[in-house]
Amino acid sequence: MSQDLPPQVQNQLVQLQQLQQQAQMISAQRAQLSMELKEIELALKELEKVGEKATVYKSAGGILVKAKKQDVVNELSEKKETLEVRIKTLERQEERIKKRFDELQDRIRGFFQPTAQ
Repeated sequence: MSQDLPPQVQNQLVQLQQLQQQAQMISAQRAQLSMELKEIELALKELEKVGEKATVYKSAGGILVKAKKQDVVNELSEKKETLEVRIKTLERQEERIKKRFDELQDRIRGFFQPTAQ
């Protein structure tokens, strides 16, 4: 069947598959970053509950290290902001890919739909 298609349509089908793969990759990245963001938000909420004098530890590689609460809060807040920006960027990429996917899909459909005479 693909041998019967013009090279232009074959190329568009390949592009469509590539866009679909890109969308899946971006979606998976966004989901992972969203999970990370939720963990940070939860950690920040827990840190709000403890007093300033409370003993706090942070992960450094495979070990836990004692740290000042405010330093941990600042570090997590910065990480949270960075993740939020990255997630928004991925969402915009997803939107652009979806738009390109839809446009390409319409062009391919147009090839298979008979023209009105």
